[in-house]
Amino acid sequence: MKAAPFDYVVAESVDHAVRSLSDGDGDAMLLAGGQTLMPLLALRLSNPALLIDINRVAGLSGVARVAGGTRIGATTRQNAILADPLVATHVPVLREATRHVGHHQTRNRGTIGGSIGLAEPAAEYPCVALTLGARIETASPSGGRAVEADDYFLGPYTTALDPDELITGIVFPDWPPQTVTIVHEVARRPGDFALVGLICAFAIDQGRFTRVAIGWFGMGPMPMRSRRAEAALIGQEVATADIAGLARLAIEDTDPLTDIHADTAYRRMVGTRIFERLVTEALSKVVKA
Repeated sequence: MKAAPFDYVVAESVDHAVRSLSDGDGDAMLLAGGQTLMPLLALRLSNPALLIDINRVAGLSGVARVAGGTRIGATTRQNAILADPLVATHVPVLREATRHVGHHQTRNRGTIGGSIGLAEPAAEYPCVALTLGARIETASPSGGRAVEADDYFLGPYTTALDPDELITGIVFPDWPPQTVTIVHEVARRPGDFALVGLICAFAIDQGRFTRVAIGWFGMGPMPMRSRRAEAALIGQEVATADIAGLARLAIEDTDPLTDIHADTAYRRMVGTRIFERLVTEALSKVVKA
């Protein structure tokens, strides 16, 4: 099949892009990497009246250090994130998660803003943003704003973005240098969306947990945090933490679906087991050190 007819605009600036979105009156879409959008257009599962190409907008791509964190422009390609030294140093979780995103060929075009904007529940980038406490920066005809990831994801493919709002960048806050991290996913094939995905960050000081984030993807209608398990770990000693009990508590804060790939019981069982195994392995290195 071929896409239905649409008007096409090459945005020259952020202002031009958001004005075009506003003019589209809810029937306009943005084009950056196009790794999700183009197949949807070809299958006529998406039929916008207006397509706004933002690839040539200056300042929307690149990685930079900002106060208290690392900012990544919305149109930054996934392979650029994978190779960037600032990401490797300051946001290693994002770099590791990028290895699981699609394939090398799709990462050449796919963008971080596109993934955050789509908010696929089984995708890596939305979960990294939620888990690490990222801030999504946006622009619209009425001005710019910053939305905390906690407030951004509202449901399946549903976000806090307004119809005339454009993501301009994502700021990932700094975590302590010695933070213990875990990135893992279970998928049918490399590059497929995750059946079960886990992202963890444990900040440890003098043998105790001082900051904890536990995130899941593919385990509910949107990326999810295990808030009760996080709270239960704060202040505990690493050497005596009940990881098996924590795994059971962490999985209770998920809401996995049943679909053609896996059912709820499978996802809960696998999530519990990989959490216990991976967290035990990661923390045992801290205890031995």
